Amino acid sequence: MATARSPLVRALLLALAVASLGLAALGLATPGLPSTEFVLLAAWAAARSSPRFHRWLLDSRLFGPSLRYWRDGGRVSRRAKWAASASMLACAALLVWTVPHRWAVAAAIACMAGVQVWLWRRPEPPG
Repeated sequence: MATARSPLVRALLLALAVASLGLAALGLATPGLPSTEFVLLAAWAAARSSPRFHRWLLDSRLFGPSLRYWRDGGRVSRRAKWAASASMLACAALLVWTVPHRWAVAAAIACMAGVQVWLWRRPEPPG
């Protein structure tokens, strides 16, 4: 993957990568805030701004396997699918319990259901 030529663009992409990784870390502890999407965005931005940071992400024990699975055919591990499903179920329960507007709860749950269908249709890595 080619890095951006402009130093300004590289700096902006690196800032995006670092910020995205920070949001991903925050998402691990915050219900409703996704983490996987931010890790993917961080990897994309790092690949275009800092080969060293990109390599660190790919070699990371925490992020590396999922990033490599995604890079090699949009694969998602069964464990990640179950974790995402459990997280969305917990968020749906929290919404039902705390949000008084039923239409908003229904819309959010419908979105989560759509994501679940898409996610479980993704191929899984071999093994």
